[in-house]
This record gives sequence, C-alpha cells and structure tokens, in this order.
Amino acid sequence: MALLHDARYRALFYQGLTICIIGLIAWSMFATASHNLERQDIATGFSYLSRQAGFVISETTIAYQPTDSVSRALLVGLANTIKVSVLAAFFGTVLGLLVGIGRMSRNPLLQRLMLLYVEALRNVPLLLYLLFWYAVIINVLPPVRAALPVLPHVYLSNSGLAIPSVEFVRGLAPTVAALAIGLVGAFLIRRLSLHRRLTTGKPNHGTLLALLAIAAPIVLLIVLDGISLKFGLPEQGRFRLTGGMQVKPEFVALLFGLTLSVSATVAEIVRAGIQAVDKGQWEAATALGLPRRRTMRLVILPQALRLIIPPLTNTYLTVFKNSSLAIAIGYPDLVMVSNTVMNQTGQAMETIAIFMGAYLGLSIAISLFMNWYNTRVALKER
Repeated sequence: MALLHDARYRALFYQGLTICIIGLIAWSMFATASHNLERQDIATGFSYLSRQAGFVISETTIAYQPTDSVSRALLVGLANTIKVSVLAAFFGTVLGLLVGIGRMSRNPLLQRLMLLYVEALRNVPLLLYLLFWYAVIINVLPPVRAALPVLPHVYLSNSGLAIPSVEFVRGLAPTVAALAIGLVGAFLIRRLSLHRRLTTGKPNHGTLLALLAIAAPIVLLIVLDGISLKFGLPEQGRFRLTGGMQVKPEFVALLFGLTLSVSATVAEIVRAGIQAVDKGQWEAATALGLPRRRTMRLVILPQALRLIIPPLTNTYLTVFKNSSLAIAIGYPDLVMVSNTVMNQTGQAMETIAIFMGAYLGLSIAISLFMNWYNTRVALKER
C-alpha cells in the first residue's frame, strides 16, 4: 500500500487497471458475439480468407484473378485505396501550393479567383463533387470513337483516360535495387554537401551531384542492357482506342475530386503559414535586393514550412479516409471490395475488423512519418 502513496507508481497502477477493464469489456463483447453467432449457426473466424474469391474486380493495382483467394482480393482493394490516396495527396499538394501562393498575390483579380476556387471547394460536400465529376465524365464527354486529344497520345472520353504506358519486360528487380542504391548515395552526398556549405559558407553543387547519384545506377543498368522496357502509345482508331493504358472513369472522377478537395485545404494552410512569417523577413529580403519571387522561394516558404507541416498531416489523413467515398461511384477500393466479400461469405464482423485495422494502421503510419519529418524541419532550441 505504501507504493500507492508514490505518484509515479499510483499513475502506473491506474493505467494498468484501466487497460485491464478495457480488455475485460472487449473480451466480454467478443465472447457474447461469438456465442450469439454460434447459436444462429453463423460461421466465425478468419479461415474464409483462404477460400477462392470468385468475383471480378474491375480495376487492379496488383495482379488478380477471380480464382485467387479472398485475402488477395482484400489486398487488391487496399492497393487501390493507397494508389488513389497517394496520387491525390501529391497532386493536391502541388496544386494547393500554387493556389495558396496565388492567394497572396498582389494582383487583385488572381487573388479573388483563388479565393473563389478555395471557397467553392471547401463549402460543398466532397461526395457531391465526386458524383458531379463522375456524371460529367459519363454524360458530357464524347464516346471513345470521338475521344478528345488532351495531349499527344493522351485521350479523354466517357470511357476514361488513355495514357502512354511503360511495362517492364525484364529487369524490374535490378531497377528497384539500382534506384535504392542511388537514393542512399544521394542522401549521403546531400548531407555531406550541406555540412560543407555550413562549415565553409560557400555554395556547392550538392543538389546536382545528388540527382546524378540517383540517375547513375539506372543509366549504368541501361548501358549494360539490364533493363528491357515495352512502351505503349494510345492510338485513335475508327471505333476505339488501341494501345497504352486505359484508366477507367471511376478512377479519373475519384482522383480529380480528391485532388481538388485536397488542394483547397492545402491552399489555406499554405496561405496561413506564409502570413504567419514575420513581416520583417520580407523587409529584410527587399533591403538585400531580392526580388519578390526569390524572397518567397528562399526566405518565406522555408520558414512557413515549419508551420505548414502539422496541419498538413491532418489533411493527408483526411484524404486517405475520404477515399472510402469511392464506393459511391463504383471504384473498387478497400471498402467496396470488403462489401463484396461480406456479401459472398456472410462474415461481416471479421471483414469489417480487417478494413478498420487497415485504415487504422495506415493512418498511424502516415502520422508517424509526418511527425518524424516535422521534427526534422522544426527549429531546435539550444
């Protein structure tokens, strides 16, 4: 009992007691649910994951056949979710950075256009935009035989987007290894050049050397004929498009909607970060003769980055979770594939637990990475 008078041990005791109570409640709920399911003769457990899936998935990021297992089908859904979320976060960040800088423009027309863009996207539910863009693609765009040439060998129609494709015939594993070696080399060169620049105060070509370090192993692999690539270019025929990669309209609508939604949020985060930088930084840069563009790039944005990263983490978590709205337009993400699995097997609790665990795990991974990066760019007090 004497230990309970120590605040440290008392805190540990209460935390342990809380964990035990939560664990007891969870076990009681699980036991009750298992008993009720068994009484209704409903199968439980995760053995169904090894059964044959028996259904088609319209778009797959990794190889899949209906004869594959249920676990493979769920993995395809997870890969589709990750693919569209990462692409939306990347394109949304780039577009949001440009819009956020445009919000700070001295041109009143550009400033108000960017304000209109942000307000229109932030004040309408994302689901409505997804349905709107999907309806535009399906009902407004021309059919495949009259596809719009957006860029050379890039066509847009009501069947989706046709883009050039690259396929590894040979050398995928060596390419990945060469890229990994190049990235490690670039990281070391960059750190060494930065240390030398801080020590001597003289500029160097560290960034250029780092880019060369990334490219060198891959170029060497190409010279040694270790890579064989097959390129496909879409060609417009009389009735259809041939060659290249065909991106389905569900993916195009989802990516477009998520990207615009992310860009509006990122734009406001960037604007707030820029405005939080002390006005004296602008004045000091102007006194040194720096033009406004270089001041923004070299002085303001690096300082604003420290303020932008924390809210940006929440934005990336949101876009990952918002990708579950894909089910409304028929894109086979993790939620849609899980619903099909539940209908096929009747084991809803286990399937829901799996995709809840997947969302939780990936959200935690995103948070850990962004927190690590935030720690690296944060000011360190001495």
